[in-house]
Amino acid sequence: MKDQSKVIAALLIGAAAGAVLGLLFAPDSGEGTRGTISDYANDLAGKARDKANELKDYSNNAVNSVKSKFNNAADDLYNYRDGVEQNVRDHVDNAKSRVKATADNVNDSIQQA
Repeated sequence: MKDQSKVIAALLIGAAAGAVLGLLFAPDSGEGTRGTISDYANDLAGKARDKANELKDYSNNAVNSVKSKFNNAADDLYNYRDGVEQNVRDHVDNAKSRVKATADNVNDSIQQA
């Protein structure tokens, strides 16, 4: 057996022996000790449950915040795109009007000549 395995085995045996001796020399009866351990375990489970719920709420809030920011950014992008699209249409319509006006002027000049 390796030295590390011997040390780990000795620690486990020592811990088990300490637990047994602690229970044997405890001032409470076995029933009282079991009740105390049960209460402690229930309190610990309740605290773990509370922390898990807090973590769940925190993660839900974080997810909702990210979704909201993403949706706002997407809305801003679509609004910007729509504004640019309208701006381009306005310029195209203006250019068409100017080309038509120029073509009409040229046509009028040709007919007058």
